Amino acid sequence: MLKASWPLKAGLATMSMVVALLAGCVPNSQQGGRVQHRPSANQPARTNALSVGVRSGPELSSMGLTDAMARGAFLAFRESCPKLLARNDVSGLTRNSDWREACDAVTRWPVPEAASFFTTQFETAIVGTGELNATGYYEPEIAGSRNWSPDYPVPVYRQPPDLVHARPGDAPVKSNGQTPFGRYDEFGRFVPYYSRAEIENGVLDGRGLEIAWVADPVEFFFLQIQGSGRLRLADGSVMRIGYAAENGQAYTGIGTIMAKRGLVGSGPGQYPASMQGLMRYIRDYPEEGRALMRENKSWIFFRELIGGGPIGAMGVPVHGQVSVAADPLFVPLGAPVFLAPDPALAGAMLVRGLWVAQDTGGAIKGPNRFDTFWGAGDRAREVAGGMKARGQAIVLLPRGTLSRLGAK
Repeated sequence: MLKASWPLKAGLATMSMVVALLAGCVPNSQQGGRVQHRPSANQPARTNALSVGVRSGPELSSMGLTDAMARGAFLAFRESCPKLLARNDVSGLTRNSDWREACDAVTRWPVPEAASFFTTQFETAIVGTGELNATGYYEPEIAGSRNWSPDYPVPVYRQPPDLVHARPGDAPVKSNGQTPFGRYDEFGRFVPYYSRAEIENGVLDGRGLEIAWVADPVEFFFLQIQGSGRLRLADGSVMRIGYAAENGQAYTGIGTIMAKRGLVGSGPGQYPASMQGLMRYIRDYPEEGRALMRENKSWIFFRELIGGGPIGAMGVPVHGQVSVAADPLFVPLGAPVFLAPDPALAGAMLVRGLWVAQDTGGAIKGPNRFDTFWGAGDRAREVAGGMKARGQAIVLLPRGTLSRLGAK
């Protein structure tokens, strides 16, 4: 049960989280990272890369790729290869066997010659129009503790034993092919799990489910939306937490609710359509803010992440200024991508370069839509929060892929 006064300290912001809040999409990851996001329950049927068209792109050697620029992507690609070789590419662009030569080569290639690895092993492709739309995300960090105290009254729960996927036939299958989360009641019926309000009111108290405690319920709400984060402990150490499960209740974007109520805008009594604006409203009006957050009935359960992280949708760690979230229907997860934003845009030089698609996102849908990961800390928060890049997106595919596809 939340025993904190409501609300407490100021919070964090990312462009991708703002999109999620306003669009009604929430991130989480069954691999334990931020980054794989749960799609909207009403998400329409989707096309893939082949249906929007694929053509040959510019020579990578003409893009100004240097060894220093390629080093991070080289290491990330090498780390992704075991997963890449085992994945089913739903974009329709590649087969597992297409990646074998590059994945074999990367294990032997000298890291200081990273640029030549990519120019030798890959060809470039433009998916659809190739028009880049990139935002940014980062790993949030909030104050936490492994033990309850008056300063840390908000519980971080692990997955309860009675929170399970429905057995086949007990509930409709979701768009991702899985049955929903819920619980079985005393009559053996599959029913929704407890809502955010019920959990905050203490329905899980006394069950020993707490893996940590945090100071601020508002910051924790937004960390749940992100799907993973860092708890800064009193001794200065960091505890990483990542998605374990969700309660199966429908996600509702509070930005959408605020917009419908006329609370978002630039007029008197309105708040900016940004993470800071939404959080400021919640803090300015504590009771209304708490009720607003409870309109999002979804609740995320966590597990502690050990080792490097956070973990992306591929099941490997994501790295700042290297990893991007992409729509796997249009970019094979594990594929390198070259982002070339309009140089006239603020922050363009930060984005320009080689990245690796290692993550997905609920608001990251469609061709050439990317969410760039910037790591953790104040600078990452600042860069990610203001990231909005336009330009050209180029997907790198193993040589010979385009001829097999008949692309021109």
